[in-house]
Amino acid sequence: MMRSLWTAASGMIAQQTNVDTIANNLSNVNTTGYKTEKTEFKSLLYQNLQARTTTANGENKPISAQVGLGTRVASNTSMFTQGPMLASESDTAFAIEGEGFFAVRGGDGEIYYTRNGNFTWSIGTNNIMLTTSEGYPVLDSNGNAITVPAGVATERVKASTTGEFYYTDADGNIFPMNQQLGVYQFNNPSGLDKRGSSLLAVTDASGAAMNEATTPGLKLSKVNQNYLEGSNVQVADEMVNLIVAQRAYELNSKAIQASDEMLSQANQLRR
Repeated sequence: MMRSLWTAASGMIAQQTNVDTIANNLSNVNTTGYKTEKTEFKSLLYQNLQARTTTANGENKPISAQVGLGTRVASNTSMFTQGPMLASESDTAFAIEGEGFFAVRGGDGEIYYTRNGNFTWSIGTNNIMLTTSEGYPVLDSNGNAITVPAGVATERVKASTTGEFYYTDADGNIFPMNQQLGVYQFNNPSGLDKRGSSLLAVTDASGAAMNEATTPGLKLSKVNQNYLEGSNVQVADEMVNLIVAQRAYELNSKAIQASDEMLSQANQLRR
């Protein structure tokens, strides 16, 4: 009976993590570029209750006698499905349609990746550059910061669906800036390490970043200016998952109560 107490407790702990994940999804329902997460579980060790044989002659049993010892959280997996395209009046709003990620240089000098294309023009030391809302430089396909040529107004800068920047003069003539938004893909995007502020870091599980501009064989993503990618969280699904997790938590607590009552009755047998 003591085994059931610990088994049910492991279920309650796992379901608490599940509820935490669902709550995080719901809290980020309006976060640009957020990808919903799903808690996955795995069973713990199994214990043999009886020997492998039932007779002195060593005959095998058709079915083993094992009991499970509970569950635990295996992973919180991000689901990188496409989010909705939300129109924006900002010319520095970009949404990726496809499997790519934008690249930014963090405050520590490392390169991070994001689906949040809510960028802005910021005044740097010698020029105007494209940055995130936190001020991190957005990188082009060569790993350099994206800057505006001297004397060019930022409102004249546009980008094509391939992420190539250009600007127009007063007469409507088009001049290329010879810079392209860096868009990168990963073999396993779920393996990226979440760092907050919608930034993701490369890990051994994710594999190295693959530059769409230089890596052959990749299906190129489409860059949509004046759009942002909304969160792919489905509120109705999350509410259903929350109810299921709550009921599972209650059932595990009932198992603990039942085990406690059985122990109490066993202690009272001599009375």
